[in-house]
Order: sequence, then structure tokens, then C-alpha cells
Amino acid sequence: MQFSFVGGKQGNWRVTEMLAFRGPDLSPVDGVDVVDGFAPVHDAAWQLRGVVSNLRYAEKDEVEQLKAIQPALGRPEARCAALIPIKKSDAWWALAQDERRAIFERDSLHTKIGLEYLPAVARKLHHCRDLGEPFDFLTWFEFAPEHGSAFDELLARLRDSLEWSYVEREVEIRLLRT
Repeated sequence: MQFSFVGGKQGNWRVTEMLAFRGPDLSPVDGVDVVDGFAPVHDAAWQLRGVVSNLRYAEKDEVEQLKAIQPALGRPEARCAALIPIKKSDAWWALAQDERRAIFERDSLHTKIGLEYLPAVARKLHHCRDLGEPFDFLTWFEFAPEHGSAFDELLARLRDSLEWSYVEREVEIRLLRT
């Protein structure tokens, strides 16, 4: 499944905050549209493309746990969202798959931490490294306003992990459904 995240003057989601955590920021925008497919978009400040793919680092039992409690996107109460594009360093990609898995899960507990915030915070990962995009991943999160502090805590815990030492560019875009 292909998706485009289009930043511009308007969109289905209104931007409330844009922060560059590492590396350069994206051009400021007022709104973001989430679009099925890769259709060309005019009058946009930026367009980020990604594909939903298989879970690359998850093992079978983790996939089963995620499927059991991961809510669908688009829940009416989930009026808040965040788009977080991430680019990892060449050092990350030079590691073998099993080395990345060890950092991702054993050292950083990425899936375990994420599971603690389900079902309050739904998420979808989009891969874009092989598309020639400026980021490797686009992570889309949705949550109800009352779960904003839980989402902040989730991000803080993930950013405090060994895995995040390999992140060279990260932008956080906070949004409200229009």
C-alpha cells in the first residue's frame, strides 16, 4: 500500500507544531493531507512518500501481540496525530539484519515499549528508504487528546534508547483532525 503525506496551506490535518529533533527541518506548513497512492501533488511545500510493508524486525509472537491490541487508524476519538519522518545513519544500515534486530529489540526494547501504549496510541509505519525519499521511515500516530501525555512519554522513552543514537534526521509534526 502506497501513501503520500502532503504538506501545504491546508489539509485534512491541521499542523499545531513542527520540531526538528535532529538534522534539517521540513518547510513549515499549515496542513497535511494523507493520500492513498503516489499521485503528483501541486502547490505543496513537500510530499513524503512511503509504503506499508511487512514488519521487518518483529518476530511471530510480537506480531501476534500487535495484531491483538493495535487499533485501526481513523477512530473518531483519535483527533490528534503525529507524523514523524526518520532517517537513520549509514552506520545503522551497515549493520547486519540480526545486529539491527538486537539493537532494536534486545537493547532498546522498541516493540515492548510500543506495546505498553496500545491501544491508546495507534501507529502505522511506512518504509521509504528504497524509494529515494529523504527519510527511511514515516511513522504515523493517532490518539485521543486525553492520551497526549502518554504519547509524549512513548516518544521520550524511544528517543532515550540505543537505537536512537543511529537517527541522523528526525522531524516531529503534531496535528489535529480538521
